[in-house]
Amino acid sequence: MTIAQEKNSTIGLVELPQLKLSDPDGNDYYSLRKYEPIISKQVLISHLQAGGFQTKFINLRDGDYEENYGRITWRGIELTKNYVGIDIKTVDPASCAVWCITINFTLYREIAVILLKHLASKGRPVVVGGSDPIADPEFYLRNGAAVVVQDKSGAANWPLFNYLLGKGSKEELTGVSLADGTQYRKSKKPLHPEDWPLPSLDVAKQCLGNQYWMDPFPEHLLPIGSIFPDMGCDRHCDFCQTPTYGTGYRRMSPQRVLEWLDIQRQAGAKSVVSVSDQFLGRVIFPGGREEVLEIMNGLREMDLTVLWPNGLELRKMTLGRGNRGKKEDLTPDEEVINALYHWNGTTGTLAAYIPAERPIFGRESYAKLVPWQQHKRILRTIVQAGIPMISYGVIIGLPDDDDYSLRQLEEALWEVYNEAKAINPSIIFQTTPFVISPILGTPQGEAIRKSGLLRFDDPAIFAGFWTASIDTKHLSYEQVSDWQFRLAQVGDSKNLQSPQRFRKLPTETMNEEKVAVTV
Repeated sequence: MTIAQEKNSTIGLVELPQLKLSDPDGNDYYSLRKYEPIISKQVLISHLQAGGFQTKFINLRDGDYEENYGRITWRGIELTKNYVGIDIKTVDPASCAVWCITINFTLYREIAVILLKHLASKGRPVVVGGSDPIADPEFYLRNGAAVVVQDKSGAANWPLFNYLLGKGSKEELTGVSLADGTQYRKSKKPLHPEDWPLPSLDVAKQCLGNQYWMDPFPEHLLPIGSIFPDMGCDRHCDFCQTPTYGTGYRRMSPQRVLEWLDIQRQAGAKSVVSVSDQFLGRVIFPGGREEVLEIMNGLREMDLTVLWPNGLELRKMTLGRGNRGKKEDLTPDEEVINALYHWNGTTGTLAAYIPAERPIFGRESYAKLVPWQQHKRILRTIVQAGIPMISYGVIIGLPDDDDYSLRQLEEALWEVYNEAKAINPSIIFQTTPFVISPILGTPQGEAIRKSGLLRFDDPAIFAGFWTASIDTKHLSYEQVSDWQFRLAQVGDSKNLQSPQRFRKLPTETMNEEKVAVTV
């Protein structure tokens, strides 16, 4: 490892270009959106600046350059893998003393390695963090990373960069793995989100976005800010990496959340995405329900619109608050649901992903889910709150899936769609059927690999949610893909969260005028 000793002590933080996966006809097989808000760098840059470090942010999404880096045949179709944004080669690898890149999705692994090797080419140490390196640090260390950060909370940052800049010792390191094989286990408590330094207006402005899966997005609600008000999760679902981070569940106080939101507003944001893993995790603690109401009330008082791209756990918006037991009350908490999903035409919640996942057959794989009748009752209460647009997400391709279970799922999807439209005929209700992905580092991912059902080990395929890569015990991956296309047609037309090939459905498309009228 090279420790930076020269006068230049700048830490370069680089956002990866976006992936474009396309067929010979130019159809996109991944939802390419280059200009979404950037939350990870907002948190990281703010933390480093608060520690006295000099930073430089390079957003490689922000451009129209396109470069091919590979091809893969899937379902007999040759798919081209390109990265899109700014040419990686235009970044001077000698311009910063230390580099830092974040990879939260295995899908971007190959692009990350291209960038990693380029940044390391002049001997500068490259720090790699994010969910994928935490799951498989050896891969990144073999490909040129000087350090893999395995503490998701940020507690490792200051000791690490002091060491790399020649201002600190190895003995102070915590939660990192070095290229020489040395591992420094987490010796400090995870950094609490309450203690994450607030971003400056300049950092917040750099991390604003103007794209979301709702396309076209209403102009008067641009730009879009972002916030990460809690970390970790109280659940231990076997398909998710979050329980492996070892942070437990920690959340910001309402006051801190509102301070972050106010900075987004001052930076120019008219709407905000909340991308936490478990925002409603706070309701299991005393006073947590009141925290939710306080945060949502404050958000509306700032005239901000909120978007929930990762979904909120339905079980926690009941009177039982997700505390499972024989006497758990699954009655919808109407006050909380109204706070989370109300829309008055100008403020409130514009769009949300609803994590239905497996509302009927297959529920056993997702213990946080509620029984079907209670699920529908909660969903009806959400629709009654006035939200204009719902992306109703389900997971298909589980090992036991067959034609019968997927036909039953299709009927259930039409049932909830029709119930939603009966309550609010103008709601845009779309089904988003994701195929199961063997996410690295998860029990489910390991089980799938051991089962022999995985057909592709290319990250651009198996780590994507729109390219089926796994056979079930009864269906080929091609048949699962057919079902995904079929289920994407349930609900209002042209699912905007899906890639281009799924949007080209033989049904009436949702035009810009309809979106504008609805919102």
